[in-house]
Amino acid sequence: MKRLPDNFIDLTVTSPPYDNLRNYKGFRFDFESIAHELYRITKPGGVLVWVVGDATINGSETCTSARQKLFFKDQVGFNVHDTMIYAKENPIPLTHNRYEQQFEYMFILTKGKPKTFNPILRDNKQVGAIKGGTFRQNKDEKGKRHKDVGVKKQSIKPNIWFYAVGMANSTKDKIAFSHPAIFPEQLAYDHIISWSNEGDIVFDPMCGSGTTMKMAKHLNRRFLGFDISNEYIEITKQRII
Repeated sequence: MKRLPDNFIDLTVTSPPYDNLRNYKGFRFDFESIAHELYRITKPGGVLVWVVGDATINGSETCTSARQKLFFKDQVGFNVHDTMIYAKENPIPLTHNRYEQQFEYMFILTKGKPKTFNPILRDNKQVGAIKGGTFRQNKDEKGKRHKDVGVKKQSIKPNIWFYAVGMANSTKDKIAFSHPAIFPEQLAYDHIISWSNEGDIVFDPMCGSGTTMKMAKHLNRRFLGFDISNEYIEITKQRII
């Protein structure tokens, strides 16, 4: 990334290794240096989608995700535009004394106000139904009641996104599963259409199996991917041909 100019990238979609949950050919990453470089190379109004979770060690979650989120905000300068949830429709069942782990975080970090937002819409079931507003409190004062309006045909979908994972769900590219931790193609697709436009530069500094690159190419974005593992780079090349 140090070879890239300032204010160069429109959108980054990535998922870093965390808490040693996977073996990435023995490679490790320097989170703090990467975080600062990501801010430097992101254009004003650009977006970083950081997909991350936490391990449970000695009966306690590590809170790695929370520490990274605060570092991005307090030490680097990114805005925390949204905290989204990547929920797995078919999580692997485990035997333990707590509820099944079904989700990871998707932090939407921005360099100032995001310049692009193409929201994904969902169809509403109660189209035309009248929904009355409620009182909002501003400290000790109650605001005026919102005007009654009919339910629109479509609205912006919520920020919890569900995906089926695993073979034939995340991708049909069998070679992608040579990487230990891929995320669904649809996840990358949804973020790329949301936070960028055709011709923008989409980046993944730890591109792994190349999912972000493949979806960026499919959506007519320019793309750039780095990985320290030559084996993973070869997977990416095969998937984007």
